[in-house]
Amino acid sequence: MTPIVEVRFKGNRKEYFTWPSDDPLALHDAVIVEVERGHDLGRVSAVGDVATKKCGAACQGCSLASAASAQAPAQAPAPAPATSAAPERRIVRRATPDDTSTAERLHEEEDTVRRKVMERVHHHALPMKVSDAEWQWDRKKLTVYFTSEQRVDFRTLVRDLAGLFHTRIELRQIGARDEAKRLDGVGRCGRQFCCSSWLPELRPVSLALAKDQHLSLNPSQISGGCGRLLCCLRYEHDFYVQTRKRFPKEGKVLRSGAGLERVLAVDIFRETVTLRVEAGGGDTRVVSLEKLKDEIARSGGDA
Repeated sequence: MTPIVEVRFKGNRKEYFTWPSDDPLALHDAVIVEVERGHDLGRVSAVGDVATKKCGAACQGCSLASAASAQAPAQAPAPAPATSAAPERRIVRRATPDDTSTAERLHEEEDTVRRKVMERVHHHALPMKVSDAEWQWDRKKLTVYFTSEQRVDFRTLVRDLAGLFHTRIELRQIGARDEAKRLDGVGRCGRQFCCSSWLPELRPVSLALAKDQHLSLNPSQISGGCGRLLCCLRYEHDFYVQTRKRFPKEGKVLRSGAGLERVLAVDIFRETVTLRVEAGGGDTRVVSLEKLKDEIARSGGDA
């Protein structure tokens, strides 16, 4: 199978390409790759089995999928693809010092380009926030990334920008979390954004994850730099869900050594349960989970 290589571009954007040469590529090598209408420059971010696995998990209709279907057993018919397979793209060659210098000059221009785009957006009174601008290495395309709370009719803006920059213009609307991934930053934990550094995909995050972990439901305390709920709310969620299955549910009434008691709270780290006696003065106590289970077993109750 032709080697698969992961290549990263500006804004943590990554794509997968084949490398038809026997000369192996190394991490961070600059390469010229085929794109839709020309060539672009990126840097190698994964090779070998790592790149192959990541491509198979994230790439739709890429060269790996085509190769895998070609090697499938003849007696096992392949299911019809949900979307048409994209044409196979490859790495054309290693980048030369002149190629990388050209890319660096383009990156230096992109901030100025973004400001000009913002001026044209303001002129057309469009409800959109321009996040970033990215030149293709051969200057045959300029991609403008923006966020908006609604759909935007930017056809007039595209024609205006095409006349200003004399190239093909692509306006791409992204979400707040995708914007944070592109622009990068430091989170409330003091470390680089997970979405910009290592997180392979942005999965949905809901308030239910915070509830399961008994965290504050105040959005200002559980939101990231993008203004959306923290991605890290997912990291320990499965642990909380599985661990809580060992504990009685809060609010449940149990028959223990002290009689009928209601579960007030559980501490999954200390493995303790806070109980309140239903009758009498309603005294509370904190007991270990193991001791509580023994009391329930002796009393014939149900945990």
